[in-house]
Amino acid sequence: METSVGVVTISAEDTEKLGRAVSEALRPGDVVALAGDLGAGKTVFVQGAAAGLGVLQPVVSPTFTLVREYAGRLPVVHMDVYRLDRVQDVLDVGFEEYLDGRAVVFIEWGDVIQGLLPESWLGVRLTLDMQDEARRAVTVTRTGPAWSGRWELLERLLAPWESV
Repeated sequence: METSVGVVTISAEDTEKLGRAVSEALRPGDVVALAGDLGAGKTVFVQGAAAGLGVLQPVVSPTFTLVREYAGRLPVVHMDVYRLDRVQDVLDVGFEEYLDGRAVVFIEWGDVIQGLLPESWLGVRLTLDMQDEARRAVTVTRTGPAWSGRWELLERLLAPWESV
């Protein structure tokens, strides 16, 4: 089952605040698959969410390292599968091991490996406004049963950013 809500952020700082708000609904084992154009704010969103999960060190894009791990109130795994050519490449970096239920896993370009995602996951698609590059349309989608009990909380957390 999929359910979505659309919101709008008006700056990178606002996108980071949105990520922090979403973090309040995250639990160990959650997977957040991020999608959107280059520069749309995927890493900025993860920075906010990681801060909300108690990560104190700087969160940087894992584009060239593929995976970064952070300690916080909840462990955070931040992956970027943009540069991987094949599904096997994703598996070779230990993807399945990161889904052991201990950490919150953020996957930039997660839509590319949708077939590898667990039954339940949260999708975050960021789209830049062509007229105003600071503005982003963000669609948050839940997939699977794990989010059914938390969806109302997530909707309340997203309410300040709801698009009209």
